[in-house]
Amino acid sequence: MYKSRFLIRNTLNDFKIEDRLFRYSRFIPKLYNYCKSLGFEPGKIMPSRAFCSDESQGYPIILITKHFGTFPFNHGMVGGVVATDRHSSHADHGKDMVIIQASHVGYDPQTKTFGIYRRACTEHQEFSANCGKIESVVRWYEHEYLFAKNNIFIEKHNAEFFIVIDNQLLDEARNEGLFLDVEKLIDATNGEFAPMQSLSTAKRFRASSEIIKKFEGISERTNIGNNLLPEHFYFKRQIPEEDIEGRSHLEINLINVMPWIVTSDAPLLEAAKVNTQVEFDRAFRTIVKEEGYQGKRVIYIAGLHIDISPDSGQLFPLTKFIPWAAFIQYGDGRQKTIEQDELYETLKAQTSENPDQIDMEEVISIMDHMAEVKIGD
Repeated sequence: MYKSRFLIRNTLNDFKIEDRLFRYSRFIPKLYNYCKSLGFEPGKIMPSRAFCSDESQGYPIILITKHFGTFPFNHGMVGGVVATDRHSSHADHGKDMVIIQASHVGYDPQTKTFGIYRRACTEHQEFSANCGKIESVVRWYEHEYLFAKNNIFIEKHNAEFFIVIDNQLLDEARNEGLFLDVEKLIDATNGEFAPMQSLSTAKRFRASSEIIKKFEGISERTNIGNNLLPEHFYFKRQIPEEDIEGRSHLEINLINVMPWIVTSDAPLLEAAKVNTQVEFDRAFRTIVKEEGYQGKRVIYIAGLHIDISPDSGQLFPLTKFIPWAAFIQYGDGRQKTIEQDELYETLKAQTSENPDQIDMEEVISIMDHMAEVKIGD
């Protein structure tokens, strides 16, 4: 449990946001031109998107359609999970293949807050969680963390420091909940973690040297609060492990790194980053093995959508894309994985001018004025 948590936690620091953003109106033509530079044939490229079902993801879909000249195949499920069982169907729909996967997070520029989005179609244009699926998953863990940090207390008596921990947090027989790494919180006496005193709903222990350093200046009993760090705990949750690409898939992706998510300043941003990372790592292997993609040119690119809430009079969000990684399969069968820094620089070097883009209004007008086609007799 601990090893896997720390390995995943390290990747959070490697997902760079600053100086890695593209406006979506620039990103998609750059991606299209990059595809062309690799030999992808205009008019024969079948794009696919693995996005959440949120309406804020509609603008990226419109831009994909405009620049690739066809409506993208739907490769995604709620939360930005890749539906890998759709690979073969996608492969049947084009000569050259593009898959764009992105988790998303809202952003309100007025309050500089991640995780919320103004819903223009609500009565008073209220804000709500974005992504709602990620928020619903994270909420339970946030409540568990809130209870723990408010029910662990630090006390000082006659120059000695004690830590008082709620009994529920010490119950290791629980099937789910927040579980403490007591070695970092409690001072072991003779190698044991025996309580100094049993209280009605908690137990008192001598505090560890780590805790003493953080609370040296206290004069009265205080809760541990935000000093309950991700290194101090982990979570257990009753999740069906076989529920891959099912209802609980997103939670499976996030649970090991939840301590770092719930203690961050922007939990929904961190959760979206993790989901993008885990999904790329998982899905690219299924693409490599997919028979339908053999012999085809393929680009699978993963990243993060930041949905900036539309302002008054603005119909669509100012979506930004932060690339994370890409998998390339060339026409001769060679394969390559591109990491974030190289991917960003590669896309940045492409022009955002696309002479192949379609005029959406003109295309719709042509269809509207075509002769009627009768169905059946």
